[in-house]
Amino acid sequence: MSSQEHTRQTSHTRRAVLGAGIAAAGSGLLAACSGGGAADGGRGAAGAPAEGSVPADGKKVGGPAAVRSVGPLRTRTFTATPSTVDIGRGRTFRTWTYNDQLPGKEVRINAGDTLELTLSNHLPVPTTVHWHGIALENKMDGVPGVTQPAVKPGGTFAYRFTVPHAGTYWFHPHYGVQIDRGMYAPLIVEDPKEPLAYDHEWIIVLDDWIDGVGGSTPDDVLSQLRKGKPAMGHGNAHDGGHGGRDEDDEERERDRGEDDDEERDRPRSRPSGGVDAGYGPARAQEPDSGHGSPAPAGGRGPRRLLSDATSKLLGGHAGDVAYPYYLINGRTADDPTEFKARPGDRIRLRIINAGGETAFRVALGGHEMTVVHSDGFPVHPYKTDALLLGMAERYDVMVTAKNGVFPFTALAEGKRGSAMAVLRTGSGATPKPSTRPSELDRRVLQSSAHLRPEESVKLDRRRPDRLIRFTLTGGMKRYDWAFDRQPYDPEVLHRIEYGERVRLVVINATDMWHPMHLHGHTFALAGIDSLGARKDTAILLPHRKLVADFDADNPGLWMFHCHNIYHSESGMMTTLAYED
Repeated sequence: MSSQEHTRQTSHTRRAVLGAGIAAAGSGLLAACSGGGAADGGRGAAGAPAEGSVPADGKKVGGPAAVRSVGPLRTRTFTATPSTVDIGRGRTFRTWTYNDQLPGKEVRINAGDTLELTLSNHLPVPTTVHWHGIALENKMDGVPGVTQPAVKPGGTFAYRFTVPHAGTYWFHPHYGVQIDRGMYAPLIVEDPKEPLAYDHEWIIVLDDWIDGVGGSTPDDVLSQLRKGKPAMGHGNAHDGGHGGRDEDDEERERDRGEDDDEERDRPRSRPSGGVDAGYGPARAQEPDSGHGSPAPAGGRGPRRLLSDATSKLLGGHAGDVAYPYYLINGRTADDPTEFKARPGDRIRLRIINAGGETAFRVALGGHEMTVVHSDGFPVHPYKTDALLLGMAERYDVMVTAKNGVFPFTALAEGKRGSAMAVLRTGSGATPKPSTRPSELDRRVLQSSAHLRPEESVKLDRRRPDRLIRFTLTGGMKRYDWAFDRQPYDPEVLHRIEYGERVRLVVINATDMWHPMHLHGHTFALAGIDSLGARKDTAILLPHRKLVADFDADNPGLWMFHCHNIYHSESGMMTTLAYED
């Protein structure tokens, strides 16, 4: 191990790295992080693709700074806007979406292409877009106050970058708890020399849904979880409280005839039945009348907290939010989407967990799945009956379709609810919403630690130059999630050096599981004898350890955080920083 062992760095602040700060232009690290301003019409400079950006050509996957050429320019326009969505059986709710669609329409390009997606913000609050899993240039990463100023209401921002690696990715806001509304969409990066042979592709987007149900918003939920304490993350605490309140919230308050000041000061009563009081998992799939129990202090909608969600796969407590609905491709299990094919067809399923606080266990009834990619990167084929996906994880699997009608079921792990879609290759009735394929309880891939990377993307085994140790702390009662008992502070950076092999050792000292996500890089899960599958998000169970290696080949300010949005917004995130 190198003598450069690094446990915690507080002497280097964001201002020290950025020089004059995010609003200034200069030659320091991320001096262009305000790119997207008037000087270039809102357009950032194009990024550079990674070395060996098309894995099929047999080259090793290297760093984004290695190649200066840019591929064909692909342009898209997305609008973040208030919308009314129908999630099935005429259940309509007000939320925020991209282009009035739930999920947003996938963006599909080739590895090596340059994507320019112009975001128009029609929301009443600021927003950004984060490109999850993409090794893009830092100023396009979409973290407000860190890599860019937030896009103000009525404003636009052109995200422009080269997409280095083929795979299944997605994009979503990185502002407050907006991800738990309806703004998310797949980003499918195709390999021009795709080695896999298949007849069809089925994109499956999983979600837990609460926005607009009975007057709830994700901001209400966060306030209930934190008992009214201010949020610590991006968008809430650092932007004057504009974490997601909109005109729909105000209209609901007017309808209740409550004055804002009186509402803020009035004490709230807890439901007599305790934490769940009719809003626990047993009623999670029931339509909400909108007349739920009063929220506790700091929350405006019905009480949405639960305490008895448990899962052996997740090491105990499964989650804290009682979601009314669970969705696949924007639909409930009693009004599912259908995918049609013929018996014998080879189908590639691209599965994305876009949920805010829920792990999903998924299986396709009557079929075995072969895992071929994890978080966008290819692995040696691995056969399984079911998968467990933490928030933000993606798996690509191959199936050979049988004859009939089959449920693709996604259990909300530990929460008793579920979502369902249908594969139809023949005649037959649509499966019941309560259908539980036996595959769900057979072989379950719980961790990518069992997967081996393909040679083209395997991280070379090398002694780490730097070791960074983190301990995850906090608990459900106080909702004080943090790194090393210190909630997120944008001024605190963990410095590394360009070109280093960095090893992250993360100890989970909490009683809760956490899906840990690193921006701008993929890491290799480190084992005793070899480096494992390439990932950008990995489940860390309670009182366990995550060891992950990555190469510092993409300079910038990069977030490392729990992808439970309520944990990260409560303080469980930090920043890694380095210059070229």
